[in-house]
Amino acid sequence: MPKIILTNVTKRWGGFFGVDDLSMELEDNGFVTLLGPSGCGKTTTLRMIAGLETPTSGKIQIGDRVVFDSEEGINISAANRHVGFLFQNYALWPHMTVYKNITFGLQELREEMPLINSEYLRLLSLSRAVTNVIDIKKFLGYAVDKKGKVDKDKAYLFLIDGFKVSMSAAKELFSLGFDEKTDEECKSIAESKSKEYLEKAEAIKKAEESKGRPFNENGEYVDEKGEVIVKKRKLDKEEIDLRVRHVARIVHIGEFMDRYPSELSGGQQQRVAIARTLAPGPKVIFMDEPLSNLDAKLRLEMRSELKRLHLETGSTFVYVTHDQQEAMTLATRICLINNGVLQQYEPPLDVYKRPSNLFVADFIGSPSINFVECRPTQQGEGIALDLLDGKKCVFTPNHKVNIDEFFASRNKEMEEEERAKEEKKSQRGYVEKENADRRFNYHIHKVDGDIEAEEEHDVPDDTLILGIRPEFIKIGAKQGYEAEIYSTLPTGMETTVKMLIGDYVLTGVSFGGVDYKMGAKTNIAFEGKEILLFDRKSGRLIADGKLTIE
Repeated sequence: MPKIILTNVTKRWGGFFGVDDLSMELEDNGFVTLLGPSGCGKTTTLRMIAGLETPTSGKIQIGDRVVFDSEEGINISAANRHVGFLFQNYALWPHMTVYKNITFGLQELREEMPLINSEYLRLLSLSRAVTNVIDIKKFLGYAVDKKGKVDKDKAYLFLIDGFKVSMSAAKELFSLGFDEKTDEECKSIAESKSKEYLEKAEAIKKAEESKGRPFNENGEYVDEKGEVIVKKRKLDKEEIDLRVRHVARIVHIGEFMDRYPSELSGGQQQRVAIARTLAPGPKVIFMDEPLSNLDAKLRLEMRSELKRLHLETGSTFVYVTHDQQEAMTLATRICLINNGVLQQYEPPLDVYKRPSNLFVADFIGSPSINFVECRPTQQGEGIALDLLDGKKCVFTPNHKVNIDEFFASRNKEMEEEERAKEEKKSQRGYVEKENADRRFNYHIHKVDGDIEAEEEHDVPDDTLILGIRPEFIKIGAKQGYEAEIYSTLPTGMETTVKMLIGDYVLTGVSFGGVDYKMGAKTNIAFEGKEILLFDRKSGRLIADGKLTIE
């Protein structure tokens, strides 16, 4: 499977930037989720890679092939990018059976592929399958109904899945009547039929060779040099059936082939849509919020199926979602976008543990991270913090940080960024961004309402923000800050607890079937070495470390 490379990709409509100078590399066999709030540019990014949207500028490469380049004038159509699509709307044909829905696209598929002799391969598969008498009788036994008779349709399905053969081959195996014969009779028939199938296959091979059309042991036609002949062609009936049965096995819908979409549940319809997407064998599979129409329980089940599907197919998945839990559980890498700008592109746990800025920290995590404003003073290897209206603590970073040096470096970098922006404005063809990037937002929860960072105008140079995940707040500590239980949300496995310290509200998590009485007093402390310290002015992460209450 190919990797996908985006280089300085921009999409704008006039002065509105849907995607702003995006560069990243999607590794082959990866499961990449494009994550962000509504309108951030994630679907636009997916559509540009897929060829459904034309970028304003930049370059997109899938594998070794450049599919878009604004400077070279390259723009390969979506139909020729060998990608598959799975959208929120399943778009199944209501008048077609599941089988026909999956085969519809395969019948029109025309691409470069080896020339093969399907009948030769079918006979070889029959010759191998028929000798497995024990398995054939076992599969037929699985299909016995309450009256003791073999259900023909179920038997076909077990034979297809058991031997990975087509429907025509399964029907031929079933016609031998092994369920009504003794083991000795079956063995005799199997030996005879296996020989017959091999003789027929050899006859086909000799006949083709006499016409100057030789093929190898894989049924692939070869030229005089013995190299496989590749030609732009359609799939034959046997190839189509094998592909349909293969994808049906992967998503567990083999028993629904003769049903219509209206006879299936939402989850089953989703599986059909996935099978239809997989059948043409796309190099890359694009999914745009494909699970959003399902209920919560089914959505959870389908996440597991998609993760298993990714491993089984070895395909590269590009998945759009606004659900951060979905992104965390599915992805090998999360691409977090805000206002068309890439914020962070790393594995899920790295994004969670070390978010690059305040936006990422705020967006990722459920329950949400606690933000606490503070003023720093360098104190040896640590940083003394004044927070929560006069309370004191010390932040000890995991890596050495001098806060004064950080402020000086930050100011220099921000000045250079402003100069670069001004220089860019003087360049020919520059377009002012109407949806201008805002200062990184964060929320400080208070009893009388949240403090929104976007409402602030004059941000002090020396203001920092502590980011404390709920699981790092120890409730019921022997020593620490005194807090009052404000509200609780028990789920059985865990309880989300909101606590008051003065007018400030902090959220913690208590694991296990524990509940707390509202209004009760408790002590809280901070544990773990993954508490985060951010710069308020730039929004950037300074360090992670531990927090000690003085």
